[in-house]
Amino acid sequence: MNFLKLSHSKIIFLCQFFLIATLVIACHNTPISIPTNNNACIQKYDPNTDYFPNKIKINHATGFTVEYHKHYKIVTIKNPWQNANTKFQYILVQCGTPTPKGFNQAQVITVPINSIVSLSTTHLPHLAKLGVVDKLIGISNTKQVNTPDVVERVKAGKIAQVGNNYNVDIEKLLELNPDLVTTFGTGNSQTDSYAKLTEAGLKVGINSEYMEDTPLGRSEWLKFTALFFNKDEQAEKIFSEIANKYARVAQKAKAVKNRPTIFVGFNFKGTWYMPGGKSYVAKYLADAGANYLWSDDKSSGSLPLSFEVVLERAANADYWLNFSQSWKNLKDLVGENNRYADFKAVKTGNLYNNNARLNESGGNDYWESGISNPDMVLSDLIKILHPEILPNHKLFYYHKLS
Repeated sequence: MNFLKLSHSKIIFLCQFFLIATLVIACHNTPISIPTNNNACIQKYDPNTDYFPNKIKINHATGFTVEYHKHYKIVTIKNPWQNANTKFQYILVQCGTPTPKGFNQAQVITVPINSIVSLSTTHLPHLAKLGVVDKLIGISNTKQVNTPDVVERVKAGKIAQVGNNYNVDIEKLLELNPDLVTTFGTGNSQTDSYAKLTEAGLKVGINSEYMEDTPLGRSEWLKFTALFFNKDEQAEKIFSEIANKYARVAQKAKAVKNRPTIFVGFNFKGTWYMPGGKSYVAKYLADAGANYLWSDDKSSGSLPLSFEVVLERAANADYWLNFSQSWKNLKDLVGENNRYADFKAVKTGNLYNNNARLNESGGNDYWESGISNPDMVLSDLIKILHPEILPNHKLFYYHKLS
């Protein structure tokens, strides 16, 4: 009853007092979360802080792994090339934090990196998707590039040409002094640049995406590039969207009953290299609703076959895909070898090649952005084989041979 006698001003004061008291108690009982900016050097290192709160998970790629520690990441390349008996390991240390002990200094790279040189065009779409093309200062061949953001920087004179994997300009690279050079390996010491680059004191990252046997496995190497820029969270989101798109498109072709027969490749200097039944090409064709004539093979590499062996199995195949880039029309194809005319696919005109996007110098975007956009490649294949499934899709990487 006495409470009712309090003045209006005192009631307001008491309400404000209880509100402030409640907020103070809440603040003391709720841990304060201070976001970590791992895109800049750490000014005050705290050994108890996890500087990589957003971690990458690898779901499709089998060629690399990442192990997170509080202030560094261990990236391991498990299968750098065919029949490799070696692995590569990189210790990515957050800038401003101490270097962990027990590792070869040549393997230690401070992240995030601020400059990069790429010796393969397949790495360039990663940089564009991650928004770090401005960090690119050198590439192997400026004329082969299709990635628009990179082309613009080349035209602006902001990207140098440093030579390819087997004929790299070491002096030019040392002049550029990049934080990282990304390249690939074949296991041939005469042509691989990795050893020469590391001997020169450069930090080198081996990207072996070409060893993956699924389209999504190849595409997921976007995350490998992202690790060096501390773009882990962005890469997860970007790739998740790519994988979801691929799954949705593949689902559309899953129930098809009519699966047209297909073969690929062409006879090159007496040998026809046919992708194995467990290769990424075979996976593409299976997901597109095709009956790939070498799907029963258990290998993921290429099968060196004779013309006669291919003709015997594929003479009556419905479609022929992925042949010589130099063939502009049917006349070129038959002119190369008149025995090609014996294939049913040639007689019916069911010939489609993956070179619809060539730049002025012949750089094929299928081998550049196609690896990063497997959903688009799959959509093209389904459009070719089952046009009724994707009525509104227009061919992007593929076109019909005239």
